[in-house]
Amino acid sequence: MFKKILIANRGEIALRIQRACREMGIKSVVVYSEADREAKYVKLADEAVCIGPAASAQSYLNMPAIISTAEVTDSEAIHPGYGFLSENADFAERVERSGFVFIGPTPDAIRTMGDKVAAKQAMIKSGVPCVPGSEGALTDDPKDIIRIARQIGYPVIIKAAGGGGGRGMRVVHTEAALIHAVQTTRAEAGAAFSNPAVYMEKYLENPRHIEIQVMADAFRNAVWLGERDCSMQRRHQKIIEEAPAPGIPRRVIERIGDRCAAACKKMGYRGAGTFEFLYENGEFYFIEMNTRVQVEHPVTELVTGIDIVQLQIRVAAGEKLPFAQRAVEMRGHAIECRINAEHPYTYVPSPGRISLWHAPGGPGVRVDSHAYTNYLVPPNYDSMIGKIIVHGDTREQALARMRIALSETVVEGIQTNIPLHRELLVDSSFMAGGTSIHYLDGWMARRKQHA
Repeated sequence: MFKKILIANRGEIALRIQRACREMGIKSVVVYSEADREAKYVKLADEAVCIGPAASAQSYLNMPAIISTAEVTDSEAIHPGYGFLSENADFAERVERSGFVFIGPTPDAIRTMGDKVAAKQAMIKSGVPCVPGSEGALTDDPKDIIRIARQIGYPVIIKAAGGGGGRGMRVVHTEAALIHAVQTTRAEAGAAFSNPAVYMEKYLENPRHIEIQVMADAFRNAVWLGERDCSMQRRHQKIIEEAPAPGIPRRVIERIGDRCAAACKKMGYRGAGTFEFLYENGEFYFIEMNTRVQVEHPVTELVTGIDIVQLQIRVAAGEKLPFAQRAVEMRGHAIECRINAEHPYTYVPSPGRISLWHAPGGPGVRVDSHAYTNYLVPPNYDSMIGKIIVHGDTREQALARMRIALSETVVEGIQTNIPLHRELLVDSSFMAGGTSIHYLDGWMARRKQHA
């Protein structure tokens, strides 16, 4: 087992990884930018090294600075968390070339799954169902593009092959708008992702976003750890996640989960990963795979009792998975609310100093956050400042516990989206379960009309 791990991230995930290391008796080194000097995990670390100014490009995305910090601190492995360099195949390669262990999949696996076209082709080969669409990247021939769209049927969605996080997508409802949409998305993709390739898929009108958590070791053992419903989204960004997904028959979930684990074995995948699907009319359609730990991993941890971050570390250290698929059991229901420093209804970021922070407690309540009273939320990064996660024997109990937790949470000095969560937790459609990925946008529009 490693003696020392460098954590190449910030915020709540840096603290989460640090806690896993401490429990395992592993020393942790955190890197931080000048904006994060006062962060909780920096104060708690065995070693903390400032690697640059606030701008991510000069700190958390600065590969040479991170790798040289690993060298001077005598670290053995680097955990990238999520975001930043976590799905950067070049970074994973440089880490390994420099003699460290990258706590994640191989650079080749990251590269394949990071290119949405290559990922889709790999899934088709593995028997994982995909959204009907173009075989690969679209050509420059307008006739060819129109033919594919007619075959699929409108509406279609044009997506950047190198995109993610809800960026690089355009929905097209008519043939007249098709070619212009393809050209515009290509230009945007080239500028944003240095990859102008785009592909086309059937646009599903009211799907849910369901994902399957997988874990695999270097010996071609792979398991899936249940599913999550992440359909409550604002601007393609998840804000509430839960496990298991309400209203989907277990046999349907088990069939898709087994296929995901089989795909991992076939690819020789190693580490934690998440297969993301759109689910509509009883059918699953693969959209992408995330080759890292997810923001929403705690809901899976609460229903399975499995520590995903510790498992990532063990697998990276060359250990075999300590259990087989039949040992994975789902118990009860878990819900997570992402707490963002932003206006609850306009989503405008609200950085600044937290004058009072009071986290909730009680049975089945977990808070993953690096925030505290007098903490300064920097304006330079993602607005998420923490996550409240609850677990109950039933979904109803989990909903009740989340309502209580949100009512106990106090954050003063900045705006947060807690008022939005409080409203959604008593919304009849959300309480019934099974809302689509477009539900929140429609809910917001109706709310504005009545305001």
